[in-house]
Amino acid sequence: MYKVPTLLGLIIGLGLLNACQQSAPTDDPEKLKKVLQNYFDGIKNKDFKKMLGATTDDFVLFESGKVWNNDSAFKNMRKHMPYSVDYKFSNFRINVDNLSGDMTYYNHADFVFRDTVKENIDWIESATFRKKDGAWKMNLLHVTERR
Repeated sequence: MYKVPTLLGLIIGLGLLNACQQSAPTDDPEKLKKVLQNYFDGIKNKDFKKMLGATTDDFVLFESGKVWNNDSAFKNMRKHMPYSVDYKFSNFRINVDNLSGDMTYYNHADFVFRDTVKENIDWIESATFRKKDGAWKMNLLHVTERR
């Protein structure tokens, strides 16, 4: 049968493995939502510094087949000014540990361009985040129109 030291070693090993899995540090998912909200508040208020503050230096935005970085996104925003927009987020699914996180969610936007043209858009979005110097930053945003 089993020798006592072998069985005891197996039990201790499984206990340590279980303890290591349970003690993995996680951060508050609401912190990631706040970074996302800051980014979209930057778009809403045409505050490029706020957008930059919410993203990493290597941030990339994939939107409906186009690839943007912050500079190209800013240029595109300027082409559509003046505008106003309100965002509504829902259906969040968030995974976060202590150094990285990701989320999926729905985004609904009500735009008004040049005070006359109204447009309502629904998207399915996903974002990834990294903690840098103790602060969360978004490093990827993927946007697809929801139909």
